[in-house]
Amino acid sequence: QVQLVESGGGLVQPGGSLRLSCVASGIVFSISTMGWYRQAPGKQRELVAAIWSGGSTNFADSVKGRFTISRDNAKSTVYLQMNSLKPEDTAVYYCNTVYVRRDYWGQGTQVTVSS
Repeated sequence: QVQLVESGGGLVQPGGSLRLSCVASGIVFSISTMGWYRQAPGKQRELVAAIWSGGSTNFADSVKGRFTISRDNAKSTVYLQMNSLKPEDTAVYYCNTVYVRRDYWGQGTQVTVSS
């Protein structure tokens, strides 16, 4: 049974930082591509960042230079480090992987950027 469990969301002031974590189980994590998505109220879910098994990464233009994605294969965990947060980063953030041609999602973690 595949499970993705996110943590680390919360309320932060503009310019602040948060680190999200996603622990995966039920997959061979080391060969899996992992992604972070977000969905703001009234908007479509969008890809924020992805990391491939070899460590290559990809970012949405809106977060380049502010967010980093990393992985710890020994802990089956993917991280999203978010710096210089803006109010427009406010959303529910979801962890994602495609495993054996099926999409899996975590339950989401709320990130709110507000003064």
